[in-house]
Amino acid sequence: MGERFSTSLMVEDSLSEEECLLNKKYTVHVSGDVLIAGFFPLLHIEFHHPDCTPKGIMFQKSYNFNNYQLVLALAFAVEEINKNPHLLPNTTLGFSTYSTGERDKFDFRNLVFSLSGKDLIFNYNCKRGSQTIVALSGPSCTISSECATLFDLYRFPQLNFGRFDPVLSDHRRFPAVYQVASKDTALALAMVALMVHFSWNWVGLVISEEDSGLMMLPQLKEEMSKHRICTAFEYLLPLEDSVQHMKLLQKIRNSVIKISCFNNFVKTVSPAKYPEDYYLAVLWIKYFNCTFSESSCVTWKNCPPNASLEWLPRFLFEMDMLEESYNIYNAVYAVAHALHEMLIDQAEAQAMENGRKLVFSPSQLHPFLKNTHFNNPAGDQVILDEPKKLVAEYDIVNFWNFPEGLRQVVKTPQSICSESCGPGFRKSPQEGRPACCFDCIPCPEKEISNRTGSSKEQLVKVDKWTLLGGRNEIQGNYYTTDVISHSLSDMEQCVRCPDHQYASMEKTQCLLKSESFLDYQDPLGMALACSAVSLSTLTAAITGIFVKHHHTPIVKANNRALSYILLISLNCSFLCSLLAIGHPNTATCILQQTTFAVVFTVAVSSVLAKTLTVVLAFSAATSSWTRMRPWLVSGRPNFLIPLCTLIQLIVCGVWLGTSPPFLDTDAHSEHGHILILCNKGSASAFYCVLGFLGSLALASFTVAFLARNLPDTFNEAKFLTFSMLLFCSVWLTFLPVYHSTQGKTMVAVEVFSSLASSAGLLGCIFVPKCYIILFRPHRNSLPAIRGQTRSGRKKSSQ
Repeated sequence: MGERFSTSLMVEDSLSEEECLLNKKYTVHVSGDVLIAGFFPLLHIEFHHPDCTPKGIMFQKSYNFNNYQLVLALAFAVEEINKNPHLLPNTTLGFSTYSTGERDKFDFRNLVFSLSGKDLIFNYNCKRGSQTIVALSGPSCTISSECATLFDLYRFPQLNFGRFDPVLSDHRRFPAVYQVASKDTALALAMVALMVHFSWNWVGLVISEEDSGLMMLPQLKEEMSKHRICTAFEYLLPLEDSVQHMKLLQKIRNSVIKISCFNNFVKTVSPAKYPEDYYLAVLWIKYFNCTFSESSCVTWKNCPPNASLEWLPRFLFEMDMLEESYNIYNAVYAVAHALHEMLIDQAEAQAMENGRKLVFSPSQLHPFLKNTHFNNPAGDQVILDEPKKLVAEYDIVNFWNFPEGLRQVVKTPQSICSESCGPGFRKSPQEGRPACCFDCIPCPEKEISNRTGSSKEQLVKVDKWTLLGGRNEIQGNYYTTDVISHSLSDMEQCVRCPDHQYASMEKTQCLLKSESFLDYQDPLGMALACSAVSLSTLTAAITGIFVKHHHTPIVKANNRALSYILLISLNCSFLCSLLAIGHPNTATCILQQTTFAVVFTVAVSSVLAKTLTVVLAFSAATSSWTRMRPWLVSGRPNFLIPLCTLIQLIVCGVWLGTSPPFLDTDAHSEHGHILILCNKGSASAFYCVLGFLGSLALASFTVAFLARNLPDTFNEAKFLTFSMLLFCSVWLTFLPVYHSTQGKTMVAVEVFSSLASSAGLLGCIFVPKCYIILFRPHRNSLPAIRGQTRSGRKKSSQ
């Protein structure tokens, strides 16, 4: 932002303009009863001797007009104080400024001149009528510390207007130095807070090699480490390269301070108002093409009318007061308040003699400067005593060189080693790299991560983010700034969801699981329920057919009572399947298992009894009637039904007495659902029930298979064989399928197996008989039975 320009001149052939400038001695001076000396980096002079003769001395001057605002801030504060009737009413302030720099050969000369009024005369003040009471130095800590080397010898008060520097706070080394700026102890915290706000975690550090920079570096790195911000590189700016890096440092400017009337004051500044201002004269010559009049070095000619610093471009000269200038403004007021208190104190102790002004030593100001505490005209507190100082507050100023009227959406740049892990991912450190460098891995099943950044828009006012456009400043508007914010606290480990919740598909949040069971409203549950009701209705219809045709031979054959018992048990088995559908409870869980066990035991034992009845009947026809007749007449096969049922009841009783079925939940089998189901309780008891049913079924199948070649007139042996074959196949298939499914599918498999096995018995045993009863009634008669029986015997004998 600053501009430096150089001129090379020969002393022996200098022009009248140069003579006038040389008379001003590279200083700015305003007269007063007491003076403030200001040391500002405005001019750098280098001498050359091309021909090694005294007459041929050449010198090169380099100007930095960006720092000229420091002079104007000093002049503005002095003018305000001199107009204030309540502050130093009988004393006027003045000032003299001198150029100084880190490598300026005239530094020592200027220091001596400021103290004595004449070159190289120590311990003697040659000035008359005014006295220099304090020195202002800065903005560099190096400049202030070099000045303090001489000033401390005389305990001459020195106020540093640069940023707060811990090095200058060492009062053993610098007992006469006061710092105007607020404490910068929180600067590292402020910088890290800015990094966190913009989610920068891969940051390069460029720090001055001054003591203050080296002292702040460990604190800055410590704060960065706390917030997991990594250092991409560290670069220390060498002191000898400060001139080369001036453009970089000038871009990192301080905040603009809004002081009323300062802008108007700058507009009125001209060489006519300050004739002893060397730098103002140079500005008027260079930028406005003005020249001195031939007769005087005070009046001007060829100047544009109403020429003003306001006409200069903003990259060269800033109209608004910057922070360093504001510190000078506060420093002048601090000196005025301290001097005011000191003069009042002396006036009370020492009467004025013949109107003569009080004489004092600058070192007498120290206790008053230390106790200075006031509010400046802008309302801000000014405190020079370091323990009482306030911590600095920081504004963020973004400078852009835009043409007038241009609007620009500014996107804050990202400074990261690895992109922030989005929701549903976790960090995985990269081997051998800093913690800010990582890979993003998806969260495993049932785990989430949802801590991440988000895009947001901010409305930023110009007093915080200032867009500078050439000579005109764009103010008073809002601009939309897209800030991409990334979390600096990406998840290192994903979080597991509680059992009653499940991870969303994106693995970003835990959602409440919904209850799930085999419901009547589900397609599967509805299909099974309809099947159970349909089969129950069909069984009732077959029972009705058998009751209606109970006198016919086909119904009487193979024990009519066993057929009724079997039909009733099958009907119960179909209806019992409905207990497994719908929201389960403890009662339905117990009834499911016990009714299943008892009803199927009755059904299978009825099939076994019918099979034995067939075998006994045909055995009686082929052997001694008297030997088989008692078995058939007494109906001993029918006793198998109560016997087998009693055994199954005992097993169920033991089951219910030891570990009965109960209502249970399963939060892991089905994603997003908590399954409500019936726990079998004792798995051993459950398999004992199945084992007993399996034994009855195997016995029925074996007997039926052996009786399959008996005469087929009303012979149920073949149908019983097929029915038990189907029954055993269903339940043998059930076992592996049942154990390979989970949730309500397992319940559906159990219901389906029950319906399929019962339907197999119904279809294989009773449907053929109903077909004959309804559609072949001529075969349902004794003559037909006898004829088919004889033919069946002949075939069996052959």
